[in-house]
Amino acid sequence: MFKTRLLSGILLVIIALFAVITGGNVLFFVLLAVSLIGMTELYKVFGIEKKLPGVIGYLAAAVYYGLLYFEESLPGEKLNWFMMLFMVFLICQMAALVFAYPRYNTQQIFAAFFGMFYVAAMLSYIYQTRMLSGGVFTVWLVFVCSWGCDTCAYCVGMLIGKHKMAPVLSPKKSVEGGIGGILGAALIGVLYALAINRWGGADADVLTYAVIGAAGGAISQIGDLAASAIKRYHNIKDYGKLIPGHGGILDRFDSVIFTAPIIYYLAVML
Repeated sequence: MFKTRLLSGILLVIIALFAVITGGNVLFFVLLAVSLIGMTELYKVFGIEKKLPGVIGYLAAAVYYGLLYFEESLPGEKLNWFMMLFMVFLICQMAALVFAYPRYNTQQIFAAFFGMFYVAAMLSYIYQTRMLSGGVFTVWLVFVCSWGCDTCAYCVGMLIGKHKMAPVLSPKKSVEGGIGGILGAALIGVLYALAINRWGGADADVLTYAVIGAAGGAISQIGDLAASAIKRYHNIKDYGKLIPGHGGILDRFDSVIFTAPIIYYLAVML
């Protein structure tokens, strides 16, 4: 089991490195594929992966990515195009509820609408961060914060963890581990800034990267617990089996999903 998890983890890192370093169309279409797979995993939980609400969700995600891809060519206010998509998406979902009544329940309709935002829209911020000025460096903070925080939280929790963070939802996570994860992510952000300044010729502000690291680390833990909460409510262990030893896309990217938008907006503001 450990060997399988290690090998699949290495392969996942290689794919991520290739896609993020290459950027552009490669990263865009990899994220589109990952988003659709992740949505399928979530939709399976609610039994709509092959039903009308799910199909509408996939189409909305594809159109969303299309708008993102051709964003610079869109006439008028760009925000209006995205808002129009979300309004049409909601109307289509409600139409499915009405005209197919009582085939689908409200939980399925809400899950279909939620899934597009939770997976496709939020993961797209990896691409959007990569496309920022200096994004070739900034985008790695998404993974540094989420996976770095997870590792630090685990180590600190194992060493000194005593107070349960979410005793019912995730008994192994501790408050001490959570704090350690946030501080660890901040420290990793500092080290990362120093590294890219020294060897990458970047001009990263160390304090800014520390703040982004800490904020991203805190949010990543919420993302991890939120994904766990959905699984617990529906009595499933993993979202899928795509990544041997790790589960599905959502099992591996649960914290990244929450971290990506935060990193993007912090990078823009700071």
